[in-house]
Amino acid sequence: MHPTISGNKWRKLKYILRQALSDQALGILSFGGAYSNHLHALAAAGHQLGLPTVGIVRGEASSRHNPTLSDARHWGMTLEFVDRQQYRRRQDADWLAELALRYPGYLMVPEGGSCALALPGVAELWQELWQEPRQAEQQIDEVILPVASGGTLAGLLSARSAHCRVRGYAVLKGAHWLTDEICRLYPPAAQDAGWQLMLDHHGGGYAKCSASDRAEIDTLASQLGIPLEPIYSGKALLGLFRDIAAGVYPAGSRLVFIHTGGLQGARGTQGLR
Repeated sequence: MHPTISGNKWRKLKYILRQALSDQALGILSFGGAYSNHLHALAAAGHQLGLPTVGIVRGEASSRHNPTLSDARHWGMTLEFVDRQQYRRRQDADWLAELALRYPGYLMVPEGGSCALALPGVAELWQELWQEPRQAEQQIDEVILPVASGGTLAGLLSARSAHCRVRGYAVLKGAHWLTDEICRLYPPAAQDAGWQLMLDHHGGGYAKCSASDRAEIDTLASQLGIPLEPIYSGKALLGLFRDIAAGVYPAGSRLVFIHTGGLQGARGTQGLR
């Protein structure tokens, strides 16, 4: 989709960026970890649009030299590092008010870009799917994708066809709360029976991947000819193949897997366990 603003990040940022430009915002501030695909994409987009960006980063300042944050700094993103306790306040109104005072005129975007403005960009994916010669609307039973902050799944639900279910593979441990988050982002999801979260393929937790799982993901990537990373799409695709082998999906099911990008993050994952 784009050499640096990849996959679902491009889709989620599309209308956020349009809103920032329309409002003549002085910049955009958002949140993420030290290898955040979202902050990486936001920094690249801000650089191209001449829009200042600020990243509130969970972690130590020493991580500023990793590949992800080095790119972000190169593109002009201002980085502020906070500890895990402070980072947990990223939805706290008081802290957001403090940040607004320090960065007046900046549009504040939640972690992962998951907000109401992200949904329409993700929803456009359906039209692209139906335009594929072999993917007419009636020829897909389920769309499968990795889930972390919930915005991409919520966006897909906002334009879901009655003929097609959506199933998300959570890449975080103990992610039952994601159901509430998805319903907060898209309230009709609470009454929608056409989607499901798979919670047992997190591999031990966010950004955790055993050597054996990593080897299986690498084998999948080689067999399919598709580059994968072990945090999002690689982990979810491995879970999907395991569930297919376990009979979770009826024989003959027509599935589409959404690769959400984020391959840049693989540059820092060699030591994952």
